[in-house]
Amino acid sequence: MPENREYFNRRLHSLLGVIPIGIFLIQHFIVNHFAVYGASSFNAAASFMESLPFRYALEIFIIFLPILYHAIYGLYIVFQGKNNTRRYGYFRNWMFLLQRVTGVFLLIFIAWHVWETRVQAALGVDVNYDMMADILSSPWMLAFYIAGVLSATFHFANGLWSFAVSWGITITPRSQLIMTYVSIGVFVVLSFVGIRAILAFINPDLANI
Repeated sequence: MPENREYFNRRLHSLLGVIPIGIFLIQHFIVNHFAVYGASSFNAAASFMESLPFRYALEIFIIFLPILYHAIYGLYIVFQGKNNTRRYGYFRNWMFLLQRVTGVFLLIFIAWHVWETRVQAALGVDVNYDMMADILSSPWMLAFYIAGVLSATFHFANGLWSFAVSWGITITPRSQLIMTYVSIGVFVVLSFVGIRAILAFINPDLANI
């Protein structure tokens, strides 16, 4: 029975990392990327998202609760500290380690980002282009946000590989190798989109380099 429960929890943890958390990550990056086209474009996109019907219910049940479960169970996996050197090769062990390091870092980053945006919005502060430009004007916060973006894109992209294995999509070594290349591609594309959006908040010209 405990084995069945752990099996279920791990599969649910993996699934939530892709649906809905991964989908939300992509959507969030797309909205942020509107900053490349100017303040008015970003503000319009952000305003559209804030005006969605049942927004608070969507945020709670589609975003916050899945992230909370994924984070808590992810910490459980991290602190279990099971060595997987016999299961995976050298490269996969590095990915295994980085997945857990980025997961812990993302807990800190997401908590801070939620405080700076969603909590402040609840207190009556406008979440707009000027807010993000002000936050990212600090070199420390700029580095922190870039690290957050790279951690999020790596964690999601590498999580896709684990998801495909856990759910029996990639069984053979060849299919797992192909999925490795797919996950690298997802990491590169999403990192480009995310960092380009960040640069647009501090200097629109940098985003077009």
